[in-house]
Amino acid sequence: MMAPRRKSLRSQLYRGARDLGNLSAAQKGPASYGRRVVRRSVYRSTNRGLAGFLRGLGLSGRPRR
Repeated sequence: MMAPRRKSLRSQLYRGARDLGNLSAAQKGPASYGRRVVRRSVYRSTNRGLAGFLRGLGLSGRPRR
């Protein structure tokens, strides 16, 4: 059995901020939380597409593994 990977402080802080945003949206009601979920999904997919395009042009900072 492998030991769990240690998370960086930066990733822990980003996760905490994301959780607080989710909690804040949930307190405002299901419509607000739903809009947040959709917005984050759209951002994720467009960022993924843009990253792939830039990687194809050789302009990405990191190659795909």
